[in-house]
Amino acid sequence: MTPPAAPKAPPRLFDRDLLVRRRDRAAPHFDEYSFLKDLVSSDLVDRLDDTARTFRAGLELGGHDGGVSEQLKGGAKVAAMTLTDPSPAMVARARERGLDAAVADEENLGFEAASFDLVVSALSLHWVNDLPGALIQVRRVLEPDGLFLGALFGAGTLAELRASLIEAETEIMGGLAPRLSPLPALADMAALMQRAGFALPVVDRESVVVRYDSVFGLLADLKGMGERAAFASGMGQPLPRRVLMRMAELYAQNFSDPDGRVRATFEIVYLSGWAPAPSQPKPLKPGSAKVSLADAVRRQGESDQQA
Repeated sequence: MTPPAAPKAPPRLFDRDLLVRRRDRAAPHFDEYSFLKDLVSSDLVDRLDDTARTFRAGLELGGHDGGVSEQLKGGAKVAAMTLTDPSPAMVARARERGLDAAVADEENLGFEAASFDLVVSALSLHWVNDLPGALIQVRRVLEPDGLFLGALFGAGTLAELRASLIEAETEIMGGLAPRLSPLPALADMAALMQRAGFALPVVDRESVVVRYDSVFGLLADLKGMGERAAFASGMGQPLPRRVLMRMAELYAQNFSDPDGRVRATFEIVYLSGWAPAPSQPKPLKPGSAKVSLADAVRRQGESDQQA
């Protein structure tokens, strides 16, 4: 009998070393460009405050210089936070802010199973090559009934820039090269949370629109955030200047407001889920309902007629 084939490794889309170098370069001035990270970090803290639980040990995964940990420091919600990021320069900045921080890669978490009862991640997981595997690792380091809260850029992010680049490069070069990272859609993330084994998963999204004098302001912000494309070797190609300038023209033509400023959309996909535990509520088994949906609808109709 032929043995089953080994599962294929996920495609390596991103050069993690290049990502680290870009975060290292962004680190000294990151606070000048961290407005999206700060916004999302605040949203995650608000969502955490909506839970009735308090937590003994939290992990901020891919935390850059520590947006979530900084807001939770000294509060009553989480007794202790540990921040990780693959960039040594970002970790150094986090330590300068008095945070417990260590260099670690989201693709290879070196923590023991059930080390934390809370994991948070703000705008970092869209850079991992194996997102299903990363989510499984997150669940592994959570103790039973531990909570994961995450946020990453979704498929609608930079739709204006994508459209302008595609049109400009097709017009001038007659073809396309990878320019912007592929990003997951809402339905993709819902499926991945279930596949990773989280209980009670919830996935939703919000859009943030930022306005600029020109597309070049957007490009400067992406560089300052450390969010420029970091494709694996052989995938990306240099962007010809004439394509860049044509893209800027198309962007201004198609995505300008009446005052001449241009729009850039960032779609944020929020994730939450719990490590499974016996005490959690379980869905009913199919066919175990005591009242049928048809009976419920009929009774509601009778009630409406009597009112």
